[in-house]
Amino acid sequence: MRKVPVNKNNISSKEEKSSLAETSISEQIAQFVYELKWQQVPASVQLRAKLLILDAIGIGLAANRYPFASTINAGLVDLAALDGGVGDYHVLGSSQKLPIRDAIVANGALVHGLDFDDTHMQSVVHATAVSLPVAMSVGEATDANGTDMLSAYLAASEVAIRIGKSANFGFHDHGLHATGVAGHFSSAVAAAKLFGLSSEAIAAAQGIVGSTAMASQEFVGDGAWNKRFHPGWAGVAGLTAAKLAEHGFIAPRLPYEGRFGLFWSLLGSHDSAYDLTHMTDGLGTIWETEVSAVKPFPACHFTHAAADCALGLMTKYSIELDQIEKIVVLIPEGAVDVVAEPEAAKKHPKTDYDGKFSVQYVVAASLHRQKFGLAELDQACLQDAEILRTAAKVEYQIDPDSLFPQSYSGGVQVFMKSGKDYSLYEAVNRGAGARALSEAEVVDKFMGNAGLMVDEQKAESIRRLVMNLEGFSVRQLFAELCTD
Repeated sequence: MRKVPVNKNNISSKEEKSSLAETSISEQIAQFVYELKWQQVPASVQLRAKLLILDAIGIGLAANRYPFASTINAGLVDLAALDGGVGDYHVLGSSQKLPIRDAIVANGALVHGLDFDDTHMQSVVHATAVSLPVAMSVGEATDANGTDMLSAYLAASEVAIRIGKSANFGFHDHGLHATGVAGHFSSAVAAAKLFGLSSEAIAAAQGIVGSTAMASQEFVGDGAWNKRFHPGWAGVAGLTAAKLAEHGFIAPRLPYEGRFGLFWSLLGSHDSAYDLTHMTDGLGTIWETEVSAVKPFPACHFTHAAADCALGLMTKYSIELDQIEKIVVLIPEGAVDVVAEPEAAKKHPKTDYDGKFSVQYVVAASLHRQKFGLAELDQACLQDAEILRTAAKVEYQIDPDSLFPQSYSGGVQVFMKSGKDYSLYEAVNRGAGARALSEAEVVDKFMGNAGLMVDEQKAESIRRLVMNLEGFSVRQLFAELCTD
């Protein structure tokens, strides 16, 4: 058996025994989750949480237009049929009902499937995608009121973000999708909160999902759909863990910091591999959810600064695209393997997911279309010969001045055949930090996305309900969102 190294984060077997008399990370989180009351949450955090939920619901509605949604639904319907029925739980924007675990998978895919959902910059976690589907479906099962659902969502979001922050980008460096990993734990606490479990059971639920947390990032190589599946599958694990914990399943007490806990198992033992202080420091007083960034573009966040620079260059200089010699894009070093390599594949994306994770394509499409929205990921745009010719001229360089991870800086420099060159740089990507989208901008984004599936009057009705969710039940929310 391999000898277990010891560092400041990972504890030895002797220390592990002594820690049994102390409060573990999962127990501290459990106490926070158990005691959390929506009425005590600062008003600014409440507003941001509801805006993030509104944003996610709009994306989920829009996602119904895309082939992946019907494909996933077909598989889940067949799976439900094996159990002799279709189930009683709603799917966003649909008349379809499924068993609760399958409904969570479907809703997770809808919220996350367009890669248009919020991201916490420092954790690289899409917290709403792994907090909202479980909170909604378990809220539907328990006939929860809006306040209880909001509490469960917020608790789960905080847990997901803190796991990602603790990893120091290590999940991505090890080929793992941070959202898919963290979501097992966030889903467990959301379900446990809504089931009304004790603090001890909430801690146990986290211990149980310590054995299920995994999500491969292999999809970045060929535009596969696996990423869309990760949030919902994490939700299934979390829901299952909560029910097992409720009935006394004995779980590890140290799923995070133990000798074979989450971080050591997935990230290794060297001193800089992770920092567990992020798990509990300021828990309940520092609200990480409040600084989650709402995306202005339906693409990987690493491409956003470059997209805005490309759009700005066209507005400022009216560049003649056929006269471009080459384009240099500056990106953070940590983004290379996600959005810039392998170059041949990135310069000729085959699927919408290829396009979302290609800085070469995003820049080229932004220059040609002078916008970058869902339409720029349709097959007609992906196969546009002029856009692809421009994408072939895009080279990337590591940004020496990047503010990553506080923000995802980036720049674009266009070199013309005439010898002229034009450049723009964004230190802070739009949507993040001091450049966070305003409430009006988030609402506009919601109305645009929801408008792909419902009329303006219906979209406005949904907006009012979500922004006043304290006065409604989860079942009332689903009644507004779905067609029975």
